[in-house]
Amino acid sequence: GAKEKVWHMMNILIWPTQGDSTNDPITFNTNLKGYPDRPGWLRYIQRTPHSDGVLYGSPASEHVGKPTIIEITAYNKRTFETARHNLVINIMSTEEFPLPYQAEFFIKNMNVEEMLASEVLGDFLGAVKNVWQPERLNAINITSALDRGGRVPLPINDLKEGVYVMVGADVQFSSCLREVETPQNQLRCSQEMEPVISCDKKFRAQFHIDWCKISLVDITKVVPVHSNRPDPGTGVLPDIGEYNPPSESLKNRDYFADFLITLAVPSAVAMVLFIILAYSMCCRREGVQKRNMQTPDIQLVHHSSIQKSTKELRNMSKNREISWPLSTLPVFHPVSGEVVPPIHPDNYETTSMPLMQTQTNLQNQIQIPQQQSSGK
Repeated sequence: GAKEKVWHMMNILIWPTQGDSTNDPITFNTNLKGYPDRPGWLRYIQRTPHSDGVLYGSPASEHVGKPTIIEITAYNKRTFETARHNLVINIMSTEEFPLPYQAEFFIKNMNVEEMLASEVLGDFLGAVKNVWQPERLNAINITSALDRGGRVPLPINDLKEGVYVMVGADVQFSSCLREVETPQNQLRCSQEMEPVISCDKKFRAQFHIDWCKISLVDITKVVPVHSNRPDPGTGVLPDIGEYNPPSESLKNRDYFADFLITLAVPSAVAMVLFIILAYSMCCRREGVQKRNMQTPDIQLVHHSSIQKSTKELRNMSKNREISWPLSTLPVFHPVSGEVVPPIHPDNYETTSMPLMQTQTNLQNQIQIPQQQSSGK
């Protein structure tokens, strides 16, 4: 916020020296000279091996006056050629900074490399200048939405990641930019609705701005917070001599106690529980003999006499002659209407006799047997 910032945009293109290789897939690797990675303020992006690589970032005031050497290594994936180039970045202070009034916009329909193009950024600054009307207007910082915790969009409908663009000016915020702070627009933003901004039409033709995410900061009113940070040091470990590995004469470790705790004790507990369960299931059953011994004799005799009487009655019912049941009396033929008697065997020995006869048997039966008297 209150620090002096210098904004840089760089497009890095490296081509092989031989042959027509405009369509060759080329990837770039960038790092600070003598270090494995880039400085913390410098970012790099390349979408595909056929697209340009872009270095961008915003150095802070502590980087002013310190030349930054970036090593750029290009790899041609078709010819396996490599090329290396050193890019020297001189960071200088300027009197235009710091600009006291800073506004950060979130543009939904742009990726960071698209916004870094000079013509696109110029169109955006022109639209902001038309709305803000400042004397000095500069782009301070450009950040991809993915670096702010955004999610990668789905590859449908040409969705973009989104980009945050911070601009600074020397005059107060315009009334159009202040409209997002009204209670009505704040309520619409809380309900995930688009706020009503009068100057949105000046951006809508090319830039879709999420007005609910706009940030307006007046750095003249920001109270600086001083924190006592520890000295980061040089980043080099102190020399503590050569590494001294442990000696080879190590004592053998006894794993018997670990074996007892891990396997023997759980196995013994499981065996005891199994024995208790087996005794309860198999050895504690009463059985028929033990049940009879605990039952009174008079109850056993009574039960035995009931079973014997029931069996005797069933045997007697099979041999006695009884009258035909009402369900076997003559019935009428369902088609002709004549009386048709059922067929009965001479000796009635079973009660499993059909109640209705088939049509073939009904036509041959014309006599009705007379019932026998129950006295004979």
